Amino acid sequence: MLKLSAGPLRAAAVAASLLCAPAAAEEPITVPAERVASFKAPEARQAVAVDDRFFYAIDNRAIVKYDKKTGDRVAEWKGPSDGPMVHLDSGVVVDGKLYAAHSNYPGWPMVSSVEIWDAATLRHVGSHSFGIDRGSLTWLDFYNGVWWGAFANYNQPLAQIPFADGNQHTQIVRFDDEWRVAEAWILPKALLEKFGDMSNSGGSWGPDGRLWITGHDKAEAYAVTLPEAGSMLRWAATISLDITGQGIAWDRSDRQVIWGIVRGAKGENRVTASRVALP
Repeated sequence: MLKLSAGPLRAAAVAASLLCAPAAAEEPITVPAERVASFKAPEARQAVAVDDRFFYAIDNRAIVKYDKKTGDRVAEWKGPSDGPMVHLDSGVVVDGKLYAAHSNYPGWPMVSSVEIWDAATLRHVGSHSFGIDRGSLTWLDFYNGVWWGAFANYNQPLAQIPFADGNQHTQIVRFDDEWRVAEAWILPKALLEKFGDMSNSGGSWGPDGRLWITGHDKAEAYAVTLPEAGSMLRWAATISLDITGQGIAWDRSDRQVIWGIVRGAKGENRVTASRVALP
């Protein structure tokens, strides 16, 4: 097992700093965005991760590394159909390693793990298993020295999965240094309705100090902030993007640019980048 140590979490200080994010209005505001790049990437079916030079298109059992300027393929990793990787989801690059959320979706009971690759070579270098936990881990991000993620639950049975509990059981979580859940929050009903029968698929902390999340299909991302009290996140803003839901990634080398994917017909998938006019 390989893990990134965040050092002392100073949880109270972290929470206090995030509570200073812009407060939500009665109705979520709309934030404008303009697409600035689009690249063909057949593997972009689940998510995209990004660092200063490359983007990483993520599929269930494959990751392909592309040059951010040219769109040229640089490296790839593919897992066998009978291997331990079943459903890779959103990813993030931290200190030269690509961390990806992973689950056995659409298997039952839901089982999740974090899988780790060397970002330079795409060699798999580590794993942390949650086993049967709160749902399917769909994304993770490292922000303010802390790991965050989401465990998704769903409304509609798929295959033999009895998703009777519904997507209201989806939880956004903060992990401690040992990948244990330190805190957890739920999403407001109005935002859950945006997800339909599915759930929260992607998440990435923005340069505005707010967490931006996505659903499974809609061409939108939603800013949420931690509440001053209680357990429900506040829906603060919405961006319309050239995406089809799924995993997103704020570009921390180019402030106000967010990356996403478009799942097209017959494998005509794309990775997109949009410049967002954050307040």
